[in-house]
Amino acid sequence: MQRTTQRTSQFMWKTSTVKFFALALVVLLVSGLFAACGSAANAPAPTSAPVATATTAAVSTTDTVTETTTATDTTATTEVTTTVGTTTTGETTAPVESVITDSVAMESVALTKFNINTVTPEEILTIPNTGNRMVREFEEYRPYVSIQQFRQEIGKYVDEAQVAEYEQYIFVPISANDSDAATLQQLPGVDETVAAALIAGRPYASNEAFLAALAQQVSPEQLAGAEGYLETE
Repeated sequence: MQRTTQRTSQFMWKTSTVKFFALALVVLLVSGLFAACGSAANAPAPTSAPVATATTAAVSTTDTVTETTTATDTTATTEVTTTVGTTTTGETTAPVESVITDSVAMESVALTKFNINTVTPEEILTIPNTGNRMVREFEEYRPYVSIQQFRQEIGKYVDEAQVAEYEQYIFVPISANDSDAATLQQLPGVDETVAAALIAGRPYASNEAFLAALAQQVSPEQLAGAEGYLETE
């Protein structure tokens, strides 16, 4: 009887021990669950990215136009400045193609056109819509003494519009004392009225005297390119 009681006591002690550890495990699991829920509840709500606002201010001066764009948010400011001739962003600079002034362009007019009496076959072929046939025709009627002669002879092979296009690339040399009004009008700024005034002022003792008379009729920029059209003395 005594042994039976001891065995019963040992069984109950073991059972109580198991129940205790099981209860402790449940308590730990529940505590962990509540802790996790509390952390999630206390986490800061996500915020959207700041929206940048842009302001633009333009400053104008005689020689330089500067545009400043400032992008602003809660943490940073970026400035971009563009200047005529150079674009600067931070430390990177990109050159801007320079613009040729009217005076420089006028000075190079004669250099961009070919003297029809001396132009080479290779140079003629650089003119749009020519080809080997027009090389022969251009050379056949040399020397040209007037632009009207060029128009008449070359007009046998192409239409008037094409002849006019060729004239953008060639010129007939001008004689201060002999060229007709149409030939004089190849000069920058010279129209029928100016050509008539130049003819009325003949004879000219030299090309310099002719250019002095031309200077009374055209701008300095136009005069700068005129000398290249004149026959050499």
